[in-house]
Amino acid sequence: MESSSYQRYVNEIRRYALLTAEEEHELAKKIQSGDKDARVRLVKSNLRLVACLAKKYASSRISIMDLIQEGNLGLMTAASKYTCEFNTRFSTYAYAWILQYILRYIRNKSDAITLPHRKEEQIRALRAARGYLEQKNGRQPSIEELACYISLPVDKVRKLYQYDQPICSLDIECNEEGDGKIEDMISDETFQPEQLYLKEEKKACVRGMVEMLPERERHVINRRYNLDGSNEAQTLREMSKVMGVSSETVRQIELRAVRKLRAFVDSSEIRTLYHA
Repeated sequence: MESSSYQRYVNEIRRYALLTAEEEHELAKKIQSGDKDARVRLVKSNLRLVACLAKKYASSRISIMDLIQEGNLGLMTAASKYTCEFNTRFSTYAYAWILQYILRYIRNKSDAITLPHRKEEQIRALRAARGYLEQKNGRQPSIEELACYISLPVDKVRKLYQYDQPICSLDIECNEEGDGKIEDMISDETFQPEQLYLKEEKKACVRGMVEMLPERERHVINRRYNLDGSNEAQTLREMSKVMGVSSETVRQIELRAVRKLRAFVDSSEIRTLYHA
């Protein structure tokens, strides 16, 4: 379908005659003086150059007609900037502009996720069927109608719909005024102030219970679990060296402190605070 559209387009633009260097020179002068008809003629006479370049860069993922459309924009830009003082043929000057527009389109439209070749063929068939049925019936075709038209199971057509989704960067501006990016419009589900508040309350509750322990037990718990945030959690051996006792003694002190903390939690007053 696309190849036939391309061939029809090429046959159409062949009716525009190529220009000589002298004719380009005269048209450039008229364009500089504001003659819009001269600019149109210069563009039409070089449409074949765009079609040739677009064919070179077309692929299964990039439509040749889309490339021609972008290349024509580059051709029109070149025509508006071309002057007779350049002392070069217009096609030589326009080549860079056309190529710039085509390559920029390819970069912007290339799929971020590459699908298998067979899947891409099925997606193209789905798009063509959707366009045909919509034009024929004057409405969006159903999944069942599409499945029947392209001879695929309904569940596979549904999956193809999932694959055929546009992908864009979160850094893209929401509008031309630059009021913000798409990522600014997405709510942050990870930030939960209620949960953060409860977490901080539980930490404060644990610190309050630790403060109720005897000094030696409080010292061991703080250092073993780094509750004061002053250092990394220390091992039993490291604690034994600091306190001048054996590792087993430090372990026993820790066990006594943990049992007392559990008793605090089981008390009605602390339990009420913990679950507030």
